[in-house]
Amino acid sequence: MTVKKLIGQLHLWLGLSSGLLVFIVATTGCILAFEHEIKRVLRPYQYMESVNNHLLLPPSKLQAVAEKVIDKPAKGVTYNGKGRSAIVSFYGAAPDYYYQVYINPYSGKILKVQDEETDFFHFILHGHYYLWLPEEIGQPVVAYGTLIFTILLITGLVLWWPRNLNKANRDKSFKVKWKAKWRRVNYDLHNVPGFYALIVSLILALTGLIFGLEWFANSVYWVTTGGKSATEFKLPVSDTTVARRFNSPTDLVWQQLSEKKPETAGVYVSCPEKASETIFAYVNYKPDTYHKLDYYTFDQQTLKPIEMGGPYSGPYAKAGFGDKLRRMNYDIHTGAILSLPGKILAFCASLICASLPVTGFIIWWGRRKKNTKKAKSSVIASVAKKSAYRPTVRIS
Repeated sequence: MTVKKLIGQLHLWLGLSSGLLVFIVATTGCILAFEHEIKRVLRPYQYMESVNNHLLLPPSKLQAVAEKVIDKPAKGVTYNGKGRSAIVSFYGAAPDYYYQVYINPYSGKILKVQDEETDFFHFILHGHYYLWLPEEIGQPVVAYGTLIFTILLITGLVLWWPRNLNKANRDKSFKVKWKAKWRRVNYDLHNVPGFYALIVSLILALTGLIFGLEWFANSVYWVTTGGKSATEFKLPVSDTTVARRFNSPTDLVWQQLSEKKPETAGVYVSCPEKASETIFAYVNYKPDTYHKLDYYTFDQQTLKPIEMGGPYSGPYAKAGFGDKLRRMNYDIHTGAILSLPGKILAFCASLICASLPVTGFIIWWGRRKKNTKKAKSSVIASVAKKSAYRPTVRIS
């Protein structure tokens, strides 16, 4: 067996074993690429007219208003910039719950209480991450399925690669022969779009692996940071041995960060429940994306800044290449790093990825039936040949 045939067998069986997983993950990825754009239509309460010469209410006021509606402790308050409503978030486990309360940040009026656990995009996200299975089962299945898909992309390129680039091979490799029989059209639809979407598909797969496989994420971080070890994201604790110096520390953190940011930027501040918890906050210079953020952590008692280290600490401008790349990972994965053109690229690549298991299965099934017919024809021909030479027995 030649190397190319061996690669072909590997491509075939890996493709058949992971086809349904790839189809689900890629299809849900198509939808998630335009999550924010769809929500802009479905959730008009995210937006509001900004009021000139009116001051925004501090986080403690918005937290108090929201906690009257949701009888649970708030986790954080998000100000999404000029012309956007504020969001107070509530989430927890056992049992799981996740609420977002949209509030007018000027008047404190509640605009909408959104149960994110029942939201359509939460359902799609669960399928994309876990195949709607329990997290401890679905997460590794999706992660290693994505690794298999990465191998499929590379082996597919090897199988696609033409021996020479004469006109006939160029037409076969780079064009779909629409006027051919449907089996040939299906074959071309598996190869040609797959080649054109290869680079973007590889980027989607590799950024997905950073979410799914810790050893892969740590390896990428080590390489891109020049040998730094990735540390687990864990907030430090506040110094509870000293007396609290401020009455509303979250308000002071929000005020401090708001004074330095442009009007279009957003601010998030956490709402610590215990005296030992620190205040985690960030400034988001490009709301609806997640990479261009300045991260801060403050001691709750003294408001002393605490340096956490790792990719999610400190201003974005001061982060090293590897730290910036890790922060960019989600936005690269969704295409949001390039705004709308990037999302369109991610959508198209995901759509092609979703089609590959379908067209690949049809190719395999067609060849299987063809081989079965050939085998039957060979058996019939062999029997007929033997019958032609069989001696005639005369019964007297």
